[in-house]
Amino acid sequence: MTVRAGSRGWYLRRLSRMGPREVGGRVGDAVRRRRWRSAPPPDCPDVTGARFTAVLPAGTVDAVPPDAAKRLVAEADRLMAGHGGFFGVERDDLTDPDWWSDPKTGRRAPGGYAFDVPYRDEDAVGDIKQIWEPSRHQYLTVLAAAHAVTGDERYAERVAGHLRSWWAANPPLRGVHWTSGIELGIRLLSWVWIRRLLDGWPGAAGLFEDNPVARNQIWHHQRWLAAFPSRGSSANNHAVAEAAGQLAAACAFGWFPGSARLRDDALRSLDRHLRGNTFRSGLNRELATEYHGLVLELGLAAVAEADAAGVPVPATVRLVLLRMTDALAAVVDDRLRPPRQGDADDGHGLVLDGAGTDRWGSLLATGEAVFGRLPWWPEVTGTDVRTPLLAALVRPGTGPDRAPASAAGARPGRPASPGGSPRPGTVPRAGRGALPDRWLRPAPGAGLRSAVPDRWLRRPSGAAGLVRPPDGGTVRAGSAPAVSRPARRPDHFADAGLTVLRGPGGIWCRCDGGPHGFLSIAAHAHADALSVEVRHDGVDVLADPGTYCYHGQPEWRRYFRSTLGHNTLELDGTDQSVSGGPFLWTRHARSRVLSVDTSGEEAARWCAEHDGYGTSVHRRRVELTYATRELRVVDEVSGPRRAVRLAFHLGPAVTADLAGDRAVLTWARDGEDRSAVLDLPAALKWRAHRGESDPPLGWYSPGFGRREPATTLVGTGFTDGTEGFTTVLGFQD
Repeated sequence: MTVRAGSRGWYLRRLSRMGPREVGGRVGDAVRRRRWRSAPPPDCPDVTGARFTAVLPAGTVDAVPPDAAKRLVAEADRLMAGHGGFFGVERDDLTDPDWWSDPKTGRRAPGGYAFDVPYRDEDAVGDIKQIWEPSRHQYLTVLAAAHAVTGDERYAERVAGHLRSWWAANPPLRGVHWTSGIELGIRLLSWVWIRRLLDGWPGAAGLFEDNPVARNQIWHHQRWLAAFPSRGSSANNHAVAEAAGQLAAACAFGWFPGSARLRDDALRSLDRHLRGNTFRSGLNRELATEYHGLVLELGLAAVAEADAAGVPVPATVRLVLLRMTDALAAVVDDRLRPPRQGDADDGHGLVLDGAGTDRWGSLLATGEAVFGRLPWWPEVTGTDVRTPLLAALVRPGTGPDRAPASAAGARPGRPASPGGSPRPGTVPRAGRGALPDRWLRPAPGAGLRSAVPDRWLRRPSGAAGLVRPPDGGTVRAGSAPAVSRPARRPDHFADAGLTVLRGPGGIWCRCDGGPHGFLSIAAHAHADALSVEVRHDGVDVLADPGTYCYHGQPEWRRYFRSTLGHNTLELDGTDQSVSGGPFLWTRHARSRVLSVDTSGEEAARWCAEHDGYGTSVHRRRVELTYATRELRVVDEVSGPRRAVRLAFHLGPAVTADLAGDRAVLTWARDGEDRSAVLDLPAALKWRAHRGESDPPLGWYSPGFGRREPATTLVGTGFTDGTEGFTTVLGFQD
């Protein structure tokens, strides 16, 4: 049963997932909100002589590749004409937007005290994601970047007009844009980059540091974030966004009496939440791939701000981001697409690029510029604007002294790629091909696996404060123990329960045997235990259908996160885990991987099970045979006789011809016809579903707010615990 968020039942279920400390914190938040309602917002402290010094190094913009700049300008011109798209809704009012209006439903959010706005209620407010997204001001960072690249003041003037409009329409603590910390955090990060990218425009200082309205907005955003941090069972990616935005503003806009304290608090929070949100393997604990990308973007942007301000960053922050980057490089398919696991809402930490820029390729390029690539990393052939700009701010070490340039073509403070030349086929630009920070490299003569372990990075039980090296000092380039990085491409992430099987011809198969989700509510998890996701040369063959929506459409939210909505087995028409609301699971299925073998020359194998159905245990075995290019999936259920539904969701590009228990699959890639045969368990009765709405079945969501029909094959029958169900997917030559 799914309970509507905000109902009495939802509040009771939500409370049941909190511990005493979280309950106490939320009571304090409620008291503070009531106190803030009864008094007008305080005045921003007086500031004199404010200056913005966190500018890009000279010549940085010149390193932007021409094709990336061309995409950026094309996107900026589209925005200048008033056109833009958010979550599947195209808008033509962006020359003068209504900041509280939802074009999807036609509703307008009510005004008044921010914490009285029922933002979860679509009937009262509209689709809150449609209202919030433009006010992250990431489309304004695109316009500001276009100004930086072209020098055209039209872009700067449009940015200034929209910021002044937003500030006037959204005074502190009034309206829907003051209700969610993640929105405030990302908005602050956007403002920092807008100011940076407008540097050189005559009106930049008058828009920000010399503008009392801007200073008041910045200060109140920081005051809000300090007062209402995401806590306890909600300390997921939201907490990282809040800390990153607070840190960025406190570093770049450090004009206020409390800026140093806010900066230090935000850095501690960022360190704590990055570690808390990330497995030691580098994968995000929410087991929702897009949030892995969001957190990595936010973390890299936050480190760039601290480095630009000369603020020492704990080694653990960089270590987590390094591990996240290597993990991302490990799990992507041959077309640089990562798994479609868990929730996805198209959220970005920092947007500086135009449409057509590959998000994951861009993120790997930034990771390469900051940490250096490993030999097994997939090649990134695309270009982007963000990488040279962001990498230009990141220091090559964590100590106060920059390393000298060591090869031809290196900018001061950053070594060039080995041999002094960039990778073949790439455009030399700031940071591309740079060696990793020296503290991240193995000691001379040590292999990657034999590097000194990072035990010193772990906090002893009961210890408080920042984690420090053994000598208690600041990590300096070349002085800290080396941190190991994988010598070969990892395929099994034991702590996350994620395994990737790879075969010839670009066969890629993700197997899910990990935890249900993160923290007690597992907010962004799906009931997808033991699900598989299969691609061929980057094309979804057996697809994860995606997310589609969060608020306002409970039947669709329920479907896209359900067991039936994934490539796994359902018993008695119920989900493996129990939902208590759109971002709340009250009982979590427990999975465990029983065996993994990807070292053989003939096949790769995986086996796992979960206990989500009480007295019945679902066990799944997957085997990928290289020579025959066959994927065999065997499902076994122990326990009493129960009704079964086994689903296989095909990608939107795949056509299925189902006859009995055999489906012939066809699709095209780069103008070439491809095919496969799917032999389904004969003990089940099979039927194809496509684009059904009552109830939903047979859909694929390519992005948040968008869905399109796709074929889903569902087999129905019974299991008595005596024999399994075998499915074989064979790819044709």
